[in-house]
Amino acid sequence: MRALAHPARIEIMEHLASTGAVITATECARLVGLSPSATSYHLRELAKYGLVEHAPSRGDGRERVWRSTDPSFSLDGDVEEPEAWAAESALVDAYLTRDFARLRQWWAGMHEEPKQWRDASALMNQMLLVTADELSEVSDKIREVLAPYQRRTRLADPPEGARTVAVQYAAFPVDAD
Repeated sequence: MRALAHPARIEIMEHLASTGAVITATECARLVGLSPSATSYHLRELAKYGLVEHAPSRGDGRERVWRSTDPSFSLDGDVEEPEAWAAESALVDAYLTRDFARLRQWWAGMHEEPKQWRDASALMNQMLLVTADELSEVSDKIREVLAPYQRRTRLADPPEGARTVAVQYAAFPVDAD
């Protein structure tokens, strides 16, 4: 988890996992805004933990290409060791920082977007009164609804006008009484 708790590594993993692409360190550098040597280091660190691996060459075999080892990643919060909990917390903090920055960026520039995209976008907060089993059911249904639209599976033949859209979903108990 500590291997992922870095903004550049999160971006690398998100790109590889959501596209199924293979990428060189140089291509990756353009993606994350770092030097090829820095991204090469980050790719090696991700590989050390089994998150990326070398992919078959795309051509003459001289370039080193990388791919994700798994198209998805999730945390279950079920760790007991203090060091593991700290690593998981650092990773969640890095993701939340990135996700809220994306949301703020969208909100700041939303007025420049076509009305169709402004109307289709959503920022909502709803308080539910559910049991743990019901919350699990809600989360499973949301995953099911989103599954056909996963970027990785639609990249080969996207519908006209399709854009990459970030969907953040969090469901957790709060003391709201």
